[in-house]
Amino acid sequence: MNIHLLLIILACAGKEVTSETTMDDSNVDTVTEDTVTEDTFSFISQEIPLSLRQTMAGVSWHEGCPLSLDELRLIRVSHWGFDGELHEGMIIVADSTTDVFEAVFSVAFESGFPFERIEPVSSYGGSDSDSMAANNTSAFNCRSVTGGSGWSQHSYGNAIDINPIQNPYVSGSTVLPPEGQEFLDRDTAAKGLIMDGDPIVTAFINAGWGWGGNWTSLKDYQHFSENGN
Repeated sequence: MNIHLLLIILACAGKEVTSETTMDDSNVDTVTEDTVTEDTFSFISQEIPLSLRQTMAGVSWHEGCPLSLDELRLIRVSHWGFDGELHEGMIIVADSTTDVFEAVFSVAFESGFPFERIEPVSSYGGSDSDSMAANNTSAFNCRSVTGGSGWSQHSYGNAIDINPIQNPYVSGSTVLPPEGQEFLDRDTAAKGLIMDGDPIVTAFINAGWGWGGNWTSLKDYQHFSENGN
């Protein structure tokens, strides 16, 4: 073997794939989580495949949404689970935000922050309530803002809700999801619970994003968004 070719192969061995790839249906077997075996961080941004577009249509996306399907990306990302094992999650975000999400998920991975599951909200029929009840971390979902009629930031693919049960939405006596009631007293020992100053909060703040845990009129501990809303 040519010595220069050998050196190139050795130099590339073990590198993670983080660049965007074009994706067809053969690239995705499922939109649910897989267990992974390699103890390394991986973040892959891909176009939304036809099969997932069909699943999303009329469920988590529809005509008239702020973003077209071509402006969204399916992210496949390795993460720690509540079981202490490595998993591959899938999440849909705006194409313009992939760099931020890669940086944040990398920090979460390196710090050992766990996610119970990361799946597209279309796996829950587009229901934010069902996704939260499953403690699912999700981003894009073309829907109205909680308690209002305008577009939620999730409709723009530039917001994420993380471990909703451990990090509930709290407004007066309203707690969403209701299973988050036991986490109103913020216990740093709970898996997946987000606290001010945590690496994942710092990573989002450094990227210029806002955290619902810093809101004053209500608290949305699960929620991070590009414009702070």
